[in-house]
Amino acid sequence: MSEGCGLGFLEQLDVPVVAAPMAGGVSTPELAAAVNGAGGLGFLAAGYLAADAMAAQVDRLRALSGRPFGVNVFVPDRDTADPQALAAYRERIAPEAARLGTEAGPAHWGDDDYRAKLAALRSARVPVVSFTFGCPEAGDIAALRRTGTEVLVTVTTAEEAAAAEDAGADALCVQGAEAGGHQGSFEDTYERTIPLARLLAEVRGRVRIPLVAAGGITGAAAVQRCLAGGAVAAQLGTALLRTPESGAQQVHKDALVQQRFDRTTVTRAFSGRRARALANRFVAEHGGVAPGAYPHVHHMTGPLRAAAARAGDAETLHLWAGACYRSAADRPAAEVVGRIAEGL
Repeated sequence: MSEGCGLGFLEQLDVPVVAAPMAGGVSTPELAAAVNGAGGLGFLAAGYLAADAMAAQVDRLRALSGRPFGVNVFVPDRDTADPQALAAYRERIAPEAARLGTEAGPAHWGDDDYRAKLAALRSARVPVVSFTFGCPEAGDIAALRRTGTEVLVTVTTAEEAAAAEDAGADALCVQGAEAGGHQGSFEDTYERTIPLARLLAEVRGRVRIPLVAAGGITGAAAVQRCLAGGAVAAQLGTALLRTPESGAQQVHKDALVQQRFDRTTVTRAFSGRRARALANRFVAEHGGVAPGAYPHVHHMTGPLRAAAARAGDAETLHLWAGACYRSAADRPAAEVVGRIAEGL
């Protein structure tokens, strides 16, 4: 299958597996290329990257693989943060920063270079572009589609799914509550988390476009359940975290198999937006009071998280993980996808 796969790329996959775009350096071009080579769809994560850095990763992936791939973009929201709440959280985590020999970063809003990324993606004619944290404007979707790009929108409710279909999305990523990392949605509230099986059924009943199921999927049996539930493919995130191609910090990879981390939880402690992570000390001490302010809290905790990674401090690091994290294996990404293909 050549890169110019045209419309309906999901139905053309050799293996119905999509690599989750994991921002922060986890979804490397090498990881995307490995998933491509195994017959799935590799993804790059443009979140937190400037447009030129994103373009460089696209060029690198194209040098590694001639197969279709995707790039994920964060949709910016309005700045509604409470300055007093941010100041209080900064004061709260100041001792954490001091212990690590650093200071909390500036808490500020930003659009993550959104417009520049869209322009670069249109110019590069990337086969697939997906969106997280909201639905892009219909005009932006149409502009991408005119270049031959297919557009996915991540949704967490049937209402979001219907809105994305109306906006012109080609397909939807249906993200259940079991998903690791940020749980992309149009609104940031804890009450909106819905288990994948129920959410997939609800969305399937509302829209006609293809669905990719996401959330707690690590093996062939889970992929089969998603396909039986109306999805055309399943998205793997945590299942790929421990692969050698993953750019996850080693302390993060190790934590997934350490007995002291025995559950996941949804928290705003690290970014100000709800995300599923291993329940460590930082989450226990600060998660209950972290303000709902993204990306402000993300920028504030950035220096702490970087210092924790350097120190190998798993109790202070953002250990994003899906509900089935124990199934993540330390083996090549192509082998992870290959074993799923064998079991289908």
